[in-house]
Amino acid sequence: MSQHNQRKGFSFSSYQAPETTPFERLFEIFKELITHTSGDFDEAMDWLRELDKEYSLTDENYTIEDFIAELKEKGFIKDEIKPDGTKGSGITGKTERAIRKGAMDQIFGKIKKNGSGNHNTKIVGQGDEHTGDLRNYQFGDALENISMTESLKNAQINHGFDSFQLTENDLVVEDTHHKSQMSTVLMIDISHSMILYGEDRITPAKKVAMALAELITTRYPKDTIDVLVFGNDAWPISIKELPYLNVGPYHTNTVAGLQLAMDLLRRKRNTNKQIFMITDGKPSCVKMPDGTYYKNSNGLDKFIVEKCYNMASQARKLHIPITTFMIARDPYLQAFVDEFTASNRGKAFFTGLEGLGEMIFQDYETNRKKRIK
Repeated sequence: MSQHNQRKGFSFSSYQAPETTPFERLFEIFKELITHTSGDFDEAMDWLRELDKEYSLTDENYTIEDFIAELKEKGFIKDEIKPDGTKGSGITGKTERAIRKGAMDQIFGKIKKNGSGNHNTKIVGQGDEHTGDLRNYQFGDALENISMTESLKNAQINHGFDSFQLTENDLVVEDTHHKSQMSTVLMIDISHSMILYGEDRITPAKKVAMALAELITTRYPKDTIDVLVFGNDAWPISIKELPYLNVGPYHTNTVAGLQLAMDLLRRKRNTNKQIFMITDGKPSCVKMPDGTYYKNSNGLDKFIVEKCYNMASQARKLHIPITTFMIARDPYLQAFVDEFTASNRGKAFFTGLEGLGEMIFQDYETNRKKRIK
């Protein structure tokens, strides 16, 4: 097994969900393992075999080899050539989608959601989402919003059956909300500290990103989400790449991440735009005009943090709020994030890894309901 094993810990109980097949039970564990191993199928299977020895996940009627064969048969894995030229197996797009859906169900599944599948602004009037509230017809109201049943009832009450007539004063319409659209950029810190101190922080961040991406693409198809990662530099990644995301030997160039996030959002036509930033460390790197990097990991470097505050102010002028999810709780980092948030007039959450997904979901839902200006 690889060095990844040194930073992972798994805890499994003997519970088995009722009415599930051996494949389904193993597949749930497999999705977790393939996320932890950043898409490395061989390492995931090494872990699965170790867990099988400890927890007796399989028996003589259904073995790990049977599971691998069924994965291939169902199109979840494929044969491929490894970078070293050897033959092996890798996951397919079908598995990537299953991992994203599993992350969404795991993180957001227990949160009560609106059954209509869309959330709206507080603007009431000529919109496109019915509220169920009735009011008198006003000039300019769309004809399709007229409630004919209630309008005919008014006409009968106002004019009687013998001289029935329907006038403008009898008409009532159903109020509507304007649907809001949101463009979101999710920034993920992939600096080396995301796996230091015996805690795997990158895997929960990946799972949150996959869950949010799946939520937006399936439940809010008119919204957009872009994902970027930042270390010494920042670059966008596709949703497809999320399961394979890993940490590098990087410093934390928060400025580069914010610059790229704002560039991505400038191209969006949606009124509502926002940045979510998941990080566990202080900004420690900026790129200079000559292409070199200025780095300082000792404390908070005034030159670097001032660049961050300037970026926060620029985002505020563009009406782009930044919500920072700070995993670390160091007092001096909290002071930095407080001033950064004040410069942007955004929000900050100081949290561990537990509950991170729920907070991002709730903040996303809340921001979508804000009044369109």
